[in-house]
Amino acid sequence: MIQVTPAISIDENDIRWSFVRASGPGGQHVNKTASAVQLRFKVTPNPNLPPDVRRRLIQIAGHRMAADGTLVIDARRFRSQTRNREDALDRLIGLIQKAAHPPARRKKTRLPPSAIRRRLEAKHRRGTLKRQRRAVTQNEE
Repeated sequence: MIQVTPAISIDENDIRWSFVRASGPGGQHVNKTASAVQLRFKVTPNPNLPPDVRRRLIQIAGHRMAADGTLVIDARRFRSQTRNREDALDRLIGLIQKAAHPPARRKKTRLPPSAIRRRLEAKHRRGTLKRQRRAVTQNEE
């Protein structure tokens, strides 16, 4: 079990790893080894995630979520497969930790009357300035 938060842990068997050849740094080495890592984690049927955390995780994951409810994380930042594995796992844990914290509720605020008055006065001054720039016609004289 991988401990994500004090209340949430995920089973290592729920994570599927696949390795592919990566582009990027590594020179000739990168052409010979499968150093890029693709982590797949089933989110939807997972009993270790509370429903609200699961819902927020799906929302946070965005385009990384597959249609079948699988979270896919590609890690190819480093030259070695081991470091890319650690990177992918760290990113998964980070996403779950972010989803575990509910967003803060927005406190409704109102503009003070003085701010509303200043805004309207500024709009009036701007309108007056634009009116003064107009060409003078015979009817206005």
